Amino acid sequence: MADNQATLTVDGKDYQLPIIEGTLGPSVIEVAAFQKAGYWTYDPGFMATAPVESKITFIDGGKGELLHRGYPIDQLANNAEYLEVAYALIHGDLPNSEQKADFFKKIREHTGVHDQLRKFFEGFRRDAHPMAIMVGVVGALSAFYHEHLDVSNEEHREITAIRLIAKMPTLAAMSYKYSRGEPFMYPRNDFNYAENFLYMMFATPGDVDYKPNDVITRAMDKIFTLHADHEQNASTSTVRLAGSTGANPYACIAAGIAALWGPSHGGANEAVLEMLDEIGSVENVPEFMEKVKSREVKLMGFGHRVYKNFDPRAQVMKETCDEVLGALGINDPKLELAMALEKIALEDPFFVERNLYPNVDFYSGIILKAIGIPTSMFTVIFSLARTSGWISHWLEMHSAPFKIGRPRQLYTGETRRDFVKVEDRKQK
Repeated sequence: MADNQATLTVDGKDYQLPIIEGTLGPSVIEVAAFQKAGYWTYDPGFMATAPVESKITFIDGGKGELLHRGYPIDQLANNAEYLEVAYALIHGDLPNSEQKADFFKKIREHTGVHDQLRKFFEGFRRDAHPMAIMVGVVGALSAFYHEHLDVSNEEHREITAIRLIAKMPTLAAMSYKYSRGEPFMYPRNDFNYAENFLYMMFATPGDVDYKPNDVITRAMDKIFTLHADHEQNASTSTVRLAGSTGANPYACIAAGIAALWGPSHGGANEAVLEMLDEIGSVENVPEFMEKVKSREVKLMGFGHRVYKNFDPRAQVMKETCDEVLGALGINDPKLELAMALEKIALEDPFFVERNLYPNVDFYSGIILKAIGIPTSMFTVIFSLARTSGWISHWLEMHSAPFKIGRPRQLYTGETRRDFVKVEDRKQK
């Protein structure tokens, strides 16, 4: 804690507000004295509120910097496997060779799901959105793995974290297979994490020699890494808020999945493809971009609420996107359309001056489309990847004293008034 303090003066009385310094980023002002003075703070959208202390992820939006446990995101994405990043998010450091082998082994041992869980899928319509299925099925895991739900027990928390990271690819692939009326594929633990997911997504019982393309596998692993965590965003805050009640971790992650589903959050890359459908063809791009400039339509997949310069994840994702499109040699009009949008955004002064660069959602959507993954699965894959971040924040919260979340409000409704019998109420 810093020695200097801010002073709040209300009605001639001074209140001292300690200024607390972090290792990186802006210092924060402890505002508890506001309550003593009879006030609450008002901060719509939590734009300037830090409700938690965390050591997991740091973002500098001005510099375009994203660090996981201090490691730059581009170094992690280009050099580490997703599960190594998950280990670092949970434990604080990248694993050594022995720790890596042990962690990977534990993940492989928990990739399967209880056979009765299959019946949950049968309760959904075949055309149900996969995210609707994921919210229900992940929340239901507590009914199958209830023997380790003591959130005060460190061993229980660790086992649950392993189970969630291990089972999410299986559940995600099952939601896809169910929507297509295809049989579920059981995990193959001789494959790595990304390979196993692609296998469960695209293989069929007759594909005994199925092995995903190496370029696609690397791209998928990078997509997982680039979406692993992003500090106190809406879904992570939801997980922490649910966790503050003592709710079981499966319910907390299900709450995070529900929050992620929104088109302004995890559904952004799905919205990118929907936007491309609306544009229709390359010939319509100039007209569409003029409408963007006049604010008639919204440009999805460009710019970011946090990053005021560029999205560091997008730079890695663009390289991966180019690699995937080059390797697959796909001639898809929608992908050609996306590249036309990218060209204008990177060259037109209107977009350059406003830092409306393509973000990670833009490129990940193009990659997933090229791989053959339907848009309805995009947010499911996001939730799969973000599970390591969500559970890391949940673990961090439970490793130290915390308070149940209880935001305040600025009330602008009716003042106190008396009850009126129905026959005496005036018509409005």
